[in-house]
Amino acid sequence: MKADLILYNGKVHSFNATHKDATAVAIKDGKFIAIGSDSDILSLSNDADKIIDLKQRRVIPGINDSHIHLIRGGLNYNLELRWDGVPSLADALRMLKEQVDRTPSPQWARVVGGWTEFQFAERRMPTLEEINTIAPDTPVFILHLYDRALMNAAALRAVGYAKNTPAPPGGNLQRDSKGNPTGLIIATPNAMILYSTLAKAPTLPYKQQVNSTRHFMKELNRLGITSVIDAGGGFQNFPDDYKVISDLNEQKQLTVRIAYNLFTQRPKNELEDFQNWIDSVELHQGNDMYRHNGAGEMLVFSAADFEDFLQPRPDLPENMEAELEKVVRLLVANRWPFRLHATYNESITRFLNVFEKVNRDIPFNGLTWIFDHAETIDERNIERVRALGGGIAIQSRMAYQGEYFTDRYGSVAAENTPPIKTMLEMGVPVGGGSDATRVSSYNPWVSLYWLTTGKTVGGLQIYDKSRLDRETALQLYTQGSAWFSQEQHKKGDIAVGMLADLVVLDSDYFTVDGQKIKDIKAEMTIVDGKIVYAKGNFTTYSPPSIPILPDWSPSNIYNGYYSPEQHNNHLHTTRTVGNGKSETANSIHNCSGSCNVHAHNHNSARMSTIPLNNYTAFWGALGCSCFAF
Repeated sequence: MKADLILYNGKVHSFNATHKDATAVAIKDGKFIAIGSDSDILSLSNDADKIIDLKQRRVIPGINDSHIHLIRGGLNYNLELRWDGVPSLADALRMLKEQVDRTPSPQWARVVGGWTEFQFAERRMPTLEEINTIAPDTPVFILHLYDRALMNAAALRAVGYAKNTPAPPGGNLQRDSKGNPTGLIIATPNAMILYSTLAKAPTLPYKQQVNSTRHFMKELNRLGITSVIDAGGGFQNFPDDYKVISDLNEQKQLTVRIAYNLFTQRPKNELEDFQNWIDSVELHQGNDMYRHNGAGEMLVFSAADFEDFLQPRPDLPENMEAELEKVVRLLVANRWPFRLHATYNESITRFLNVFEKVNRDIPFNGLTWIFDHAETIDERNIERVRALGGGIAIQSRMAYQGEYFTDRYGSVAAENTPPIKTMLEMGVPVGGGSDATRVSSYNPWVSLYWLTTGKTVGGLQIYDKSRLDRETALQLYTQGSAWFSQEQHKKGDIAVGMLADLVVLDSDYFTVDGQKIKDIKAEMTIVDGKIVYAKGNFTTYSPPSIPILPDWSPSNIYNGYYSPEQHNNHLHTTRTVGNGKSETANSIHNCSGSCNVHAHNHNSARMSTIPLNNYTAFWGALGCSCFAF
C-alpha cells in the first residue's frame, strides 16, 4: 500500500499495548495505515512520497483541548498582548509600554487573560498608576482571570465610564473619594461587566480576523494542539462570528480540528435561541475538520456560577430550575448533546435534580452530555453523573487560581479540586482542557504540568495524592477529550485507521524533569496527515509563513506564549512602530554601557530567584537600570 508519509527512528507513544515499542508510522489519505518498527514501516518506503527521520524524538497523539474558546480567541489574537508565561511584572510592563507606543488610535492595547500575578517574580498585580504612566493617551484594558480588569484613564474615556455612570448588573466600578471611577472593574458575582466592557473595544476588519485566526491556530500547533472543542462564549453570535472559521474550513486552511457548541446569548430568550438553532442547524453538520457538537456551555444565564474564587460562592436564583428544565427538555427531545458550566457542587446538585426529572419523562438513553469544570463536585454527584451517562470536562483553572481557592477554602479542600482521580475510578469520562483564552492559558503543557506535579503556575503545591501519572494525564488530553465530541473511535491515539494527527516533541514528556513539562513545545505537528508546523530538526518541512496583520499587532514582536529566545532576540532589535517611527528596544529599558549585574543576559536576570518588591528599585539596587522605563 502506497504511503503519503513515513516517519521513522522515533519513540512513538500509543495507548494500544501492541504498539508500545513502535518507532515508526505510515500515513495515507489522512489516516494511519501502519505502526511498528523501523524495518516494518520502511519496507513500505519505496512507494512513500515523503520519508522523515525523527532523530529519536518522542511522538505522541495530537493534543485535544476539550474546552477552549478558539473561535472568539482567533478573531482577537492579533489584537492581544499575551502575558502567558511571562516571568516578571517588569517584563510584562515593558512589553505593554512597547505595545502602547505601537498602537494607533482608536485601537486599544489589551492584555486579555492567560496570566496570574503568582507567575511573576514580584508576586503582584500591576497598579493603575503604573498603567496610566505608561499610557496617558492610548486606551489600555488588562483582564485578570474573570475577577477584575484594569483600565487606564484613556480606556475609561473611550467606554464612557464617568462619575454618573451606574455600575452594570453583577459588577462593580471602583470609585475614588470623589465618586469617579478609578479604572478597576470587579466581577461581583459574574463576569458580565468584563465581557460587556471588552466588547466596546474596536475589532479587526474581516481580512485581518482571518489572518488573526490562522496565526492563533499556528500558535496552538506550535504547542502540539491538533483538535479542540469550542465551548462558545459571551458575545460570540452564531452564525456571524463563525464566518471566519467556516470560510477557512471551506478553503481548507484550518490547521486545528474544531467541534463547536452553540452558546445562548440572550438572557430570558434561551429557549427561543435553541429552538431556532435546532430548526436551522443539522446536528453534527460539517466534516472531520469543522463540525457542530451540540449546545452549551451556557444553556440559561440563571445557571451560571462563575469561578471567581476571590468572591464567595454565588447562590443561583430560585427560578433557575424552571428555566433550565425547559431548555434541557427541548435538547433531550431533539437528541442534541449539551454541556453546562458548573463550578460548585451546590450548583451541580441542583442541575442534576433537573436532569433526573427530565430523564424520568424523556430518557437520556446514551445522549452525550457534559459538566464543564466541576471543581468541587462530590462523590455522590459523580455517581449521579455516571448514572445519567454524562462526562466531566476538567480545565487547568486551579493552576491559575489555586492560591485564591486555598486561601478561601483551605488546603484540604484544594487537594481534591477537582477530584479527577475519583471521577476516573468511578468510570466517568473525563477530558482535559484549558478554558482559554481569557481565564487560563491555552498552553496544554502548563495543564499537564499542573496535573502531574500538583503545582500551580506560581509553584504552590496544592495536590499530593491526587496527582496523576504522566500517561493518564496525557490520555485525558487525547483519548479522553475525543469522547466529548463523540469522536473517540476516530481520534485520540496513534492506531491504524485513526485520523493521522500527531506531535513530535522537542523534549521527552515521559522523562523530562517535572518542572520542565510546562516548557515543552512541538518540533513538528501533523494534522490530517499534513505537516502544519515544523521547527528545529524539521524546519525544512515548515509550511510557508504568512504575514501578521495589522503591522502594529503585538504578535509581530511577542507571538503567543512566552519564549525566552523570542524575548532575548527582541531586546536589542530596532523595529518600526505603527506610526512609522523607528524605535530601539534597547532604549526602552535604558541599558547604559556594560552591565555588571547580568552582562546583558536579561533572561537569566528575569528567571532569578531573588525576591522582588519593586521592579525599578530591584534593578537599581543591583546597579542596573535595564528594566526601568
